[in-house]
Amino acid sequence: MITGEIKSKVDAVWDAFWTGGISNPLEVMEQITYLLFIRRLDDEQTKALNQQNLLGVTVENKPFPDGNDEEGRPYDELRWSRIKNMSAEEAFDVVGQRVFPFIKSMRGDDSTYAHFMKDARLTIPNAGMLQRVIDRLDQVPMGDLDTKGDIYEYLLAKIASAGQNGQFRTPRHIIQLMVEMTAPKPGDTIVDPASGTCGFLVAATEYMRANHADAIGSGDGKRHYHHEMFHGFDFDNTMLRIGSMNLLLHGVEQPDVRYRDSLAEANTGDAGAYSLILANPPFAGSLDYENTAKDLQQIIKTKKTELLFLALFLRLLKPGGRAAVIVPDGVLFGSSKAHKTLRKILVEDQKLDAVVKLPSGVFKPYAGVSTAILFFTKTDSGGTDNVWFYDVQADGYSLDDKRNALLDEDKLGVTAVLDEAEHQKNNLPDVLRRWAVRDSSERERARTEQSFCVPKEDIAAQGYDLSLNRYKEIVHEEIEHRTPEAILDELERIEKEIGDGMAQLREMLAGGAA
Repeated sequence: MITGEIKSKVDAVWDAFWTGGISNPLEVMEQITYLLFIRRLDDEQTKALNQQNLLGVTVENKPFPDGNDEEGRPYDELRWSRIKNMSAEEAFDVVGQRVFPFIKSMRGDDSTYAHFMKDARLTIPNAGMLQRVIDRLDQVPMGDLDTKGDIYEYLLAKIASAGQNGQFRTPRHIIQLMVEMTAPKPGDTIVDPASGTCGFLVAATEYMRANHADAIGSGDGKRHYHHEMFHGFDFDNTMLRIGSMNLLLHGVEQPDVRYRDSLAEANTGDAGAYSLILANPPFAGSLDYENTAKDLQQIIKTKKTELLFLALFLRLLKPGGRAAVIVPDGVLFGSSKAHKTLRKILVEDQKLDAVVKLPSGVFKPYAGVSTAILFFTKTDSGGTDNVWFYDVQADGYSLDDKRNALLDEDKLGVTAVLDEAEHQKNNLPDVLRRWAVRDSSERERARTEQSFCVPKEDIAAQGYDLSLNRYKEIVHEEIEHRTPEAILDELERIEKEIGDGMAQLREMLAGGAA
């Protein structure tokens, strides 16, 4: 968790862009990403040179080669530590004319990060503004892994305009809930087919470091963690660049983050390749059949993106693989043939584990849509016995456009310890606690409770409707009303009081007139 002082320094960087005339949050984030990448190269160079001096041998594959470029200029001048001490005009010339062309061509195609720097472009318009940004960015501490990851997350929270075109940032605490409930483990291959800023993958890295540090610290476990564990797809190059940087700053060396329109391309090469899906895909309405991957149409005939994404998840998961995905409420009760068919597949052919209903204000101010989280396991042979439902009514924040915190910071999130009054404002710790006992004590809970289990047979009898309200029983409070005679007596008394009051008022007015 970053401090208020660090946040102020980060805000100062952001303000330098706004006062300089760059007000598009995505463009600001992209330019900061480039500069952070340049700064990181300098850190890598320092580390390589220290290793070179210690071992007395030349370290290959340093970010910056030894010697000079083709025009006789030292490569060393491209380093952040040199640039930040140059005059404004010299730094602007070096960054624009030499550093950006260098990072676009460095290391060939063997680095995820270098790959997304290929179309890097400096849009900061003048030397003075670039110097202000560099000066302020240099004051932001980026040495500690947790700190620099949190700083980048703090920057991402500022991308308010990302709510356009169906893209919006999933709240961090909702992501944390989904990750904690699915509990990634060593050997998992995790994918987000609509990865955006890679928030789900980043949360999974944090979970792994907190719970499986030894397993990913060396040997095959370390190699798998850095090269094979994390996969993200998107068709927005800016998001891919930001997402890959987000993972880099959270310590993943070579994640698989790449361009892919998951619904429009027939990508059957990685069918059954992943053991865990974490996603909040965009609900962008309907697609044309012509623009939809034919292999997904074989699973379910529909143009609805939310249903196509679910079909995609089933295709990507390996047997035994599990998924936690956010869907709009319509998926739970939609009456079209495609809706019913897909729900039946989840219940009868796979193992539907849980439906966690979220309050409708969770995605404000970007969207007010009602949503739920589906948890399921791919079996291709059924296995649904009981489905666990939870009605989340509070997530720790106000459910209006302001989304103000309702509790102190240590009482927010998933792992906080709360009393009953605090639970009324943040249900997420209770969701996680009850999820752990969904196969035991939760089976005994009445359907009047906030969470309960429903047998598969009951769901089938309701046409595979998965909306929580279909199964929740409402207990009506008994209210004792007064008798009509008592109410009439009360009205008569009030009428008499009014009459007496009006008579007194007339007397007072008459006396005043005299």
